[in-house]
Amino acid sequence: MIPTIRWQDFLDILIVSFILYRTFLLIKGTRAIQLIIGFIVIFFVFYFSKKLELFTLGWILNNFVGSIILVIVVIFQNDIRRMLMALGRSPFFKKITYVEETMFYDELSNACIIMGKRKTGALIVLEREIGLEEFMEVGIKMDASVNTELILSIFQQTSPLHDGALIIREGKIKAASCILPLTLRDDLDKAFGTRHRAAVGITEITDAVSVVVSEETGWISYAHKGEIFTKVSGDGLKKMLKEFLR
Repeated sequence: MIPTIRWQDFLDILIVSFILYRTFLLIKGTRAIQLIIGFIVIFFVFYFSKKLELFTLGWILNNFVGSIILVIVVIFQNDIRRMLMALGRSPFFKKITYVEETMFYDELSNACIIMGKRKTGALIVLEREIGLEEFMEVGIKMDASVNTELILSIFQQTSPLHDGALIIREGKIKAASCILPLTLRDDLDKAFGTRHRAAVGITEITDAVSVVVSEETGWISYAHKGEIFTKVSGDGLKKMLKEFLR
């Protein structure tokens, strides 16, 4: 009799496959790979010791296998902690370390505060789920950590990269001097220049969040879903970033 395959069986296989795949991605490149290979070898030796009736070896391995869960928890405690933390982590920060993630908010907000005081114009776009690759293509490709000094140097007047938008993807600076579409809305404040209209424009067609520093007033603003919010403080900017990127 041929067993009936239920839809639940397919779901079961898919869930287990996904868990195994995600587990492999999390431990790839860590010492956990070598340790797992070692455990697999031990289980094979244990299996053959039973088959070949090697009683002493079987007794030793049997006691070891009996406490395998405790051994795994002790050896892999750091990796298990990292895996559990990654389950609730924002995809935006999946390519950077936890230390870099913690510093990200301070580095970006500090850069905006300093540029605001200096009245240095800036436009920074943070990619979320909808890709911004088409806008990066016309800019200068980069792959750098987000830090205050680098952002300040990019947007200083003498920099060849200051004119255009800086795009951040997955916690990394990926492109500078990018050209963005301008909003066609006519109800925006007439004082808003090209940077502000570009900041609103990119959020009308994507789910990105854009941050603008005005070179006329030094005010910090951010835009999301086609709406722009002005006169944002450093703490307010940091709070907004954590809310949108969590």
